[in-house]
Amino acid sequence: MKRNKLLSKRFVWLLLVVAVLVVAYFLLPNTSTQMVTPAPVTPTPAVLSGVAPTVSIGHPTKTTGCESNGVLPDSECTPGAIDPAVTQQNINETICVSGYSSKVRPPVSETNKIKKIQLLAYGYPDVMSDYELDHLISLEIGGCPDCVSNLWPEPYNISMGAREKDKVENYLHEEVCKGEITLAEAQNEIATDWTAVYYNKIYGK
Repeated sequence: MKRNKLLSKRFVWLLLVVAVLVVAYFLLPNTSTQMVTPAPVTPTPAVLSGVAPTVSIGHPTKTTGCESNGVLPDSECTPGAIDPAVTQQNINETICVSGYSSKVRPPVSETNKIKKIQLLAYGYPDVMSDYELDHLISLEIGGCPDCVSNLWPEPYNISMGAREKDKVENYLHEEVCKGEITLAEAQNEIATDWTAVYYNKIYGK
């Protein structure tokens, strides 16, 4: 009789232990199989507007075999380059001062050498007077004055050529100096596709 009672007690304790283990299995987190969801990574915008550049400014990937329809340069040859001496913090002492562009513009003797090199790179006829050696990122918005990666032969005699781009350069310069857009935004817009600025913000106005 005593033996039967002892066995019963052991059986009850065994059931309790099993019950506790079952409850613990289902209620406690299973660290071996639990999926951990990583925190989302917020990308840092390249410019304040959050629009990422579509060209890698200052980093050409080729110097020959450049191709262009005459409106936009080959972004692999002419991605644009900025002048590190011009920053958002000092625009009122640099680009927004009258005469700044003339002060930093390289002499013709230097730019003509670059012009000949770029005419060959783009496969254009060596008729220098038909082209403007254009700063893709203009001096008036902090473009590099003498970087080959910021200079290309832009045709005059096309519908969207050097004269139309000059209007874009002036417009972006005014917007930066009025504080409507940042220097980085203006540089990115003109390096990516200056014609978008022309049609969306200047043409017909």
